[in-house]
Amino acid sequence: MGLEQDLAEFNAKFEASAPPGAAAFLNAKIEELTSGFPFDRVPKPGDLAPEFSLPGVTGETISLLETLASGPVVLTFYRGAWCPYCNIQLAAYEHALPAIAEAGGSLIAISPQKPDGSLSIAEKNNLTFDVLSDTGNGVARKFGLVYTLPDDLKAAYSSFGVDLGTINGDDSWELPIPATFVIGRNGRVRLAHAEADYRKRLSPDAIVDALRAEEAV
Repeated sequence: MGLEQDLAEFNAKFEASAPPGAAAFLNAKIEELTSGFPFDRVPKPGDLAPEFSLPGVTGETISLLETLASGPVVLTFYRGAWCPYCNIQLAAYEHALPAIAEAGGSLIAISPQKPDGSLSIAEKNNLTFDVLSDTGNGVARKFGLVYTLPDDLKAAYSSFGVDLGTINGDDSWELPIPATFVIGRNGRVRLAHAEADYRKRLSPDAIVDALRAEEAV
């Protein structure tokens, strides 16, 4: 199965087992965010990607500029280890990592969770690419991806046992919308995919195609 089908199947199971009204509420909040999100702030193909340096799971600092010296970078922003859709996505990207590497790329995943959470998701999914902690969403903000959860959604997440204040180490209740960028050696965005609907993620095939196009230039 492909990533899109895996995500759809998980969502169908969630909606079938969710408390009454929960799925409809979450669907409405997704539509609300999608209609009001300022997508014009997100880097587009041809734009220069913002430079950053962030800690990895073992404390090492990873910089975009240094990573680009070895070739194109696939940069994906995810919500956190608590998000099952993110786990499905990152597992699919791990599975595609040989094809990504063969096309000349490397992969970096970023979330606002504290470093111990980044380590958790890396271990849980046996991830072999860089998983970085963007505490306070500083880098996600540079990419125009950050939003604040409204009070009713905060209450819903809390009822599901998701306390973002504890997970992310601050009380902002901010998250990045899921987004994936393919960044060329010259630091410019070749492919950009930002989606307010967290149930949708960029397919590994699209990533590999963009990397191959970059290498062909």
